[in-house]
Amino acid sequence: MSHTEAEIASQPECWRRAAALVPDVAGVLPRRGERIAVMGCGTSWFIAKAYAALRERAGWGHTDAFPASELPAGRRYDRVLALTRSGTTTEVLRLLAELRGRTPTVAITADPATAVADLADEVLPLAFADERSVVQTRFATTQLALLRAHLGEDIGTAVLDARLALDEELPADLVAAEQFTFLGRGWTIGLAHEAALKMREAARSWTETYPAMEYRHGPIAIAGPGRVVWSLGEPPEGLAQDVARTGATFVRTGRDPMADLIRVQRLAVAIAGANGYDPDRPRNLTRSVVLTEA
Repeated sequence: MSHTEAEIASQPECWRRAAALVPDVAGVLPRRGERIAVMGCGTSWFIAKAYAALRERAGWGHTDAFPASELPAGRRYDRVLALTRSGTTTEVLRLLAELRGRTPTVAITADPATAVADLADEVLPLAFADERSVVQTRFATTQLALLRAHLGEDIGTAVLDARLALDEELPADLVAAEQFTFLGRGWTIGLAHEAALKMREAARSWTETYPAMEYRHGPIAIAGPGRVVWSLGEPPEGLAQDVARTGATFVRTGRDPMADLIRVQRLAVAIAGANGYDPDRPRNLTRSVVLTEA
């Protein structure tokens, strides 16, 4: 079993542990009513987008999500939340340094013994969810499980659905598909982006992602036999029928969208194996992007 596969399989227990932490760490996380920004890079940005939508939906206050390199200049926030598995990503560290002394910051990371601890005002470590693999799986979803639980969600159903997603056999037609499009609505748009990223990183697959209501505004043109359209969460009315008319396979499991993401992660690993790729060694990638300073 690869490191990636083992880390995928550990997610239900990681989510349970993260939810149990909430009473102890609630004082570190953004408070109800605060105007906040959530930032990260790559996978962390997509998790930030999911959390931002969930926090606003729950009525906790204005919440923006940005790549760490694109926080709008001059915009005021009560707090900035940084998501960073490694604690060493250059763009995240640069932004924390810029905000120091001006805007309170908190960082969720897997390794607090890194530069992020010197730059963020508060650090929330999730060392138990750290990963050996380059492709991020369990740390990303564990962060989101923690943040969902902090918003008052009961993630027990997500944990049960995750176990089902780990046990079921992957359909052969999905493993053999030539193209994937992932769709989301609201908070699952971020998860759709993350699903597509896993397929690119681990399986090198031709993958696209869109807000579900936008899919019929052009992207559906590439749908056809041998291709997959996957909805994370409830799809818009009539979309499944529209996709079926193209000959493409429409996937919608009805489970918690984070559990559905586990199924995508497993699929990416399966496709990698079918093509002779090592999911622990994705092409052109490192565990953290550290840029050389000029």
